[in-house]
Amino acid sequence: MNNHEIDYKLYGDDMQFVEVELDPKETVVAEAGSLMMMEDGIAMETIFGDGSNGSASSGLMGKLMGAGKRMLTGESLFMTTFTNTGSGKKHVYFASPYPGKIIPMDLSEMGGKIICQKDAFLAAAKGVSVGIEFQRKLGTGFFGGEGFIMQKLEGDGLAFLHAGGTIHKKHLQPGEVLRVDTGCLVAMTQEVDYSIEMVKGVKTALFGGEGLFFATLRGPGTVWIQSLPFSRLASRVFAAAPQIPGGGSKGEGSLAGGLFDILGGK
Repeated sequence: MNNHEIDYKLYGDDMQFVEVELDPKETVVAEAGSLMMMEDGIAMETIFGDGSNGSASSGLMGKLMGAGKRMLTGESLFMTTFTNTGSGKKHVYFASPYPGKIIPMDLSEMGGKIICQKDAFLAAAKGVSVGIEFQRKLGTGFFGGEGFIMQKLEGDGLAFLHAGGTIHKKHLQPGEVLRVDTGCLVAMTQEVDYSIEMVKGVKTALFGGEGLFFATLRGPGTVWIQSLPFSRLASRVFAAAPQIPGGGSKGEGSLAGGLFDILGGK
């Protein structure tokens, strides 16, 4: 195996966090801002790219290309590693950034690759490569909405994804088709054939209240669906917040004002 072998334990229900157990010299890589807490004896380091073996062996140019691909998905150029520098087992904890579930993925059981939403990655064993999965159809790239740029996780170790609301895991039979709102698609195995299609019918597009695009998934393979994408949660909060002339929100010192600020308001 090329990846570090880590153990884990999940805690909580709707606001989950994951405990990762590291043996001496083992390392886990995580997105910036996902750390909850860690025990003494764990060294924390910011790295360029994802720290995978592939990017390390390809030199500076490989790291630059990997980091550039991460920028396309809206993620940071940098990631954080946590390494057990002590003599015994140590633990580090990562929390989901919004209400939902954490999904452990053993890539060795999924053909070494999983495709996921661009903001779903939380953490992984060192050696897992985090890249970008371009949709094959050019039109999808321009008009596919939030679901067309996907991340790909490659390797043979453990990775952790997070998603909002309730998670539904569905096994698609050969030829079985499932149409999903692009924001609700969390991840899928590499054998699933997928495309992003425009909703047919002008009335549906203008007055249906749903997005103009949906993901069409065709089996065989496994897909993970979330019931509450963060984008949907944020849009409802913004819509419910009372507005005043000038762009501010009434009662900015209130609970609604605080939520508005947390979710990126002014």
